[in-house]
Amino acid sequence: MTPHLGQKLLYLSQSDVAACGPTMREIIAALENMFREKGEGRVEMPPKIGVHTMPDAFIHAMPASIPAQKAVGVKWVGGYPANSQRGLPYITGLLILNDPETGVPLSLMDCTWITAQRTGAATAVAAKYLARPESATVGILGCGVQGRSNLLALKTVFPLKKVFAYDTHADRAALYAQEMSKQLGIETVSVADPQEAVVQSDIVITAGPILRRPHATIQRGWLAKGAFASLVDFDSYWRPAALHEADKFTTDDVPQLQHYRDIGYFQDIPPIHADLGELVTARKPGRQSPEERTIACNLGLALDDIAVAPLIYARALERRIGTWLPL
Repeated sequence: MTPHLGQKLLYLSQSDVAACGPTMREIIAALENMFREKGEGRVEMPPKIGVHTMPDAFIHAMPASIPAQKAVGVKWVGGYPANSQRGLPYITGLLILNDPETGVPLSLMDCTWITAQRTGAATAVAAKYLARPESATVGILGCGVQGRSNLLALKTVFPLKKVFAYDTHADRAALYAQEMSKQLGIETVSVADPQEAVVQSDIVITAGPILRRPHATIQRGWLAKGAFASLVDFDSYWRPAALHEADKFTTDDVPQLQHYRDIGYFQDIPPIHADLGELVTARKPGRQSPEERTIACNLGLALDDIAVAPLIYARALERRIGTWLPL
């Protein structure tokens, strides 16, 4: 509890958040614990609501409460695909962390770093239950922020040996291969053909912009038997026939997926086997054989962000990082 409760709140810029952010291993652990709470029905999270000012763009309000982690707050986040043409990030936004006992705002923090890291961590949690433990090759389709954070998270959990990187902009894939090889010490090669990034991989990550009308690049037969795929960009990269090859199709929250389906996304997907809370609590089985094709379509939950924000706030207090603002 801060001594300034009710009088001031702590503002944390993007660089402040990054400076006191937890490790990917810590974020994965926080999210797995949160999904256990979700599976037990001990969290509160209404489906995200939003407004839309440009085609394929969104600004969402994402509130959530996790009593076991003494975490409650809301994220206000926008995703604008055309931002790269303006030299701006695709994802921007802010998060308000509240005191669970009084409701008083404790901190206002940039959510760009949190969004990137928690999304990768959610993929890693899903992969822990759905991918083969010995998975060593990864195909990354979309070499932006999420392509990086998802690979970092997977490296934390799996014995990765080789990465195939594809992007619609070949120069981005080449830069990604160079940067990630150096950062993670894994052989990373850029490929010119998206099929090459899929067919050779134990784990496939699609991380392009989220589109209401999928470009549906990945075709039936590309995802190998025994492979796991994480759809960070919803179904944008996938043809329906390719998705329907999955033996198990999962998500992080069924009501939220149904909400997206109602507004035009996910018009042809397989039946949902389980949500991530059901996998973590063993209410539903994860991978059951080496040959299964498994797919996780994590939508990105407010719970993810609110599980991470208290860790950042606590470290900011400890390290005296941030700027106090009057309430």
